[in-house]
Amino acid sequence: MSSYKELEIYKFAYDIAIRVHKASLKLPQFEVYEQGSQIRRSTKSIKDTIIEGYGRRRYKAEFIRYLIYAQASCDEATNQATSICELYPNISEFIRIQTDLDILGKKINNFIKYVESDWRT
Repeated sequence: MSSYKELEIYKFAYDIAIRVHKASLKLPQFEVYEQGSQIRRSTKSIKDTIIEGYGRRRYKAEFIRYLIYAQASCDEATNQATSICELYPNISEFIRIQTDLDILGKKINNFIKYVESDWRT
């Protein structure tokens, strides 16, 4: 693997971040800067932290630490999406985003297990 861009979790996280950004702009104006800003930051953090961890992949423990940070950001984003779905059910994109964040969290968790057991620097 020659680039973080080849990681499935990165590709999926990037796609979610773009979709969240676009969907969050459909929130009521005051929420664009409150809840919308928070979910945009947390979803962008997932992909960015995966990239940073990949940059430290030579040091397995560092790589794992950053993947755990990405997992935490994913959990935060999932919680934000859940809130938005409940508060604004008319913005249907967030239902799929919420589901995809759950899937991404599982993928990151599985990748952490892979790195712990099989990653070679």
